[in-house]
Amino acid sequence: MKLVSALCSALLLSLSLSVNADPIVIKYSHVVADTTPKGQAALKFKEIAEKKLPGKVLVQVFPNSQLFGDGKEMEALLLGDVQILAPSLAKFGKYTKKIQIFDLPFLFDDIDAVGRFQNSPKGRELFTSMADKGIVGFGYIHNGMKHFSANKPLRTPADAKGLKFRIQASDVLEAQFKALDANPQKIAFAEVYQALQSGVVDGAENPWANIYTKKFHEVQGYITESGHGVLDYMVIANAKWWDGLPADVKQGLTEAMEESIAYGNKVALTEDDDFKAKALADNKAKLVTLTAAEKMAWRNAMRPVWAQFEADIGKDLIDAALQANTKPVPEKKGKAKSDKK
Repeated sequence: MKLVSALCSALLLSLSLSVNADPIVIKYSHVVADTTPKGQAALKFKEIAEKKLPGKVLVQVFPNSQLFGDGKEMEALLLGDVQILAPSLAKFGKYTKKIQIFDLPFLFDDIDAVGRFQNSPKGRELFTSMADKGIVGFGYIHNGMKHFSANKPLRTPADAKGLKFRIQASDVLEAQFKALDANPQKIAFAEVYQALQSGVVDGAENPWANIYTKKFHEVQGYITESGHGVLDYMVIANAKWWDGLPADVKQGLTEAMEESIAYGNKVALTEDDDFKAKALADNKAKLVTLTAAEKMAWRNAMRPVWAQFEADIGKDLIDAALQANTKPVPEKKGKAKSDKK
């Protein structure tokens, strides 16, 4: 009887410890505001994950470089100091050359083309392109097409000559501005406003969400709506941490990832025009709208960058991206009429 009693006590203690086990703490760090598409996607992930896995996970979201800036966040992920990030696609050149495809200037016609490529087999295979580096990808979050800003109107490629532009740490973006005879400067995102305000750099490239939420339009005289590139993100996790999670937690987090990414993309697509309108309504920066011929001149000036990086990225990926610019032919509704004999 004593043995049975002891076993029952041990079982009850085990169950008690199991029920009262501390939740898995998940640190989700990013460098932009909560009001951006990525910021809203991160908050939605927290909401969904904690709802699907009550008591099992606790998601802590750190926006605006509160935890790590964009120069340190990848290192922090690999060290296990954070578990989830959503870095801009320009940040992955050190880990795989293939994702540099998203930095090629004027490769995609618009954000819909970007989405078609990202959802294609070629786009999705990039999620595992950094597995050997300890990084696993889950999905892409849109932020929007990038536009040039400067303290002078940029209407032709010659207008950019000699100007200093802030860039992310990307070899492709560096080559992009060198193709314009401009001077690229690698500066952390959290320092961009001050760099523009103080004249450390003359201009930058950002989607409307960043331009408005970070108030870049307040320290730039002109915004050229060039749509020359894309600033999107990949949601990633530390692969070792991810592989060590219980199956049920992994399933719940995967579903939360998918739902929050879809939510973030919906926000990005619906709010891009709103951010543009808000930035222009402040009457601090003037809009430069390019004609089709002017935009083609910019594209021709930058297109040699494609060839420069084709060997690293892969011609197959570039061809798949260009194919995504072709809109799919809508299917005809209704049944086809059969021939009468």
